[in-house]
Amino acid sequence: MTDNTIYALSTAAGKSGVAVFRISGSKALTAICRLTPLKAEGIVSRHAYFTSLHDLKGEVLDHVLVLYFKAPYSFTGEDTVEIHSHGSRAVIAAVLENLGQLENFRLADPGEFSKRAFYNGKMDLTEAEGLADLIDAETYEQQKYALRQMEGGLKNLYDGWREKLVEILAHLEAYIDFPDEELPDDLVTALENTVFKVNGEIAEHLGQSNAGERLREGFRVVIVGEPNAGKSSLLNALARREAVIVSDIAGTTRDAVDIYMDINGYPVIFTDTAGLRETNEQIEKKGIEIAYDKASSADLIIALTDGRKVDFSPFEKLEIDCKHKIIYVVNKADTLTEKQRSQLSDSGYAVISAKYQSGLEGVLSQISGQIAETFTASSGLLITRRRYREVLNSVFKSLACFNLTKPIELAAEDIRLAAREIGKITGRIEVDEILDKIFGSFCIGK
Repeated sequence: MTDNTIYALSTAAGKSGVAVFRISGSKALTAICRLTPLKAEGIVSRHAYFTSLHDLKGEVLDHVLVLYFKAPYSFTGEDTVEIHSHGSRAVIAAVLENLGQLENFRLADPGEFSKRAFYNGKMDLTEAEGLADLIDAETYEQQKYALRQMEGGLKNLYDGWREKLVEILAHLEAYIDFPDEELPDDLVTALENTVFKVNGEIAEHLGQSNAGERLREGFRVVIVGEPNAGKSSLLNALARREAVIVSDIAGTTRDAVDIYMDINGYPVIFTDTAGLRETNEQIEKKGIEIAYDKASSADLIIALTDGRKVDFSPFEKLEIDCKHKIIYVVNKADTLTEKQRSQLSDSGYAVISAKYQSGLEGVLSQISGQIAETFTASSGLLITRRRYREVLNSVFKSLACFNLTKPIELAAEDIRLAAREIGKITGRIEVDEILDKIFGSFCIGK
């Protein structure tokens, strides 16, 4: 951390009704005194002031709203000032230029406001990453879970485990200092039970599906089927636009095409793939291989067939490993009789017409229902990042090695390693090597 006072435009760049500038650091109040008629001694923390804003030569730039947050009661934990101006490009450029001319002021790096908040104990790493997820949230469910993490849900869970391990370590260290003393049997039982319980909770947490990661990145739904089954037409119908080329010529789709959608608050990535068939054409053959790869790694598969010749045999290869995540859909219902449609529905197939956009609600309902079931199975706090999962796996292994039949120094080391690993998630230890990676993904001014 440096003594520089940092500033940035915290709202989106470009023309807007209002622009918000954030300033943080020991000299933040200087910005108000140099750029407005307000006097430092008359400014009260957490009060809003409507005043004129002028440049360093005294020429009025705008009429603005100014707020001052005195340390440590601010987002960063430092003295912080916000200037709310009109959002014209001219005003924004002038304010940034004049702030940059103040002594020891500099433009903030990406994520630096949040990084300072972390260093000043205003948030831990899980809360900071929850904030980043909230900023990036595009669906209701993403917003809900990001807010839950930002408010300290994961922090409280992980800190709770760590505190129990630190307490166990304190007991063990005490007896290491007095090697002639033996651990009482009741204390041995209590410590082993606590470690067993904590490791069981970690195992349950790790046993969730990857719902948390998928919520951040998007649930993958891959559409597979024979050529001309209507895969591209279905994707266009779901997207309600011409997202991919539709043609009666078999093999038009050669590569996988992704479309992002919001399905009942869940982020879903639909993927169109090459038609499954035997072919000697090398490019198309490669596209079919990609289709199988995409399907095998998907969260859900839409197995699409032409209603005029219902044939699910092309999916036999997928059914071996992926049967539990396949939704069988019969397309071109507009070419079928009412009796045929009824028989197919009774057999458990979703019957649709991508051309006339009928029956799509049933397919979307199945998709959102299966995704919702994933969250029901993963009830409780979700693991939202791969690094959490990797660290917790290490914690689990260390605690699984713990027992008090081995030398007490080795048992204590198992606990110490586990506590240190949990600290990597929350930032309770020195983790400079991962801070830049985390905060570097933030936008300027956050």
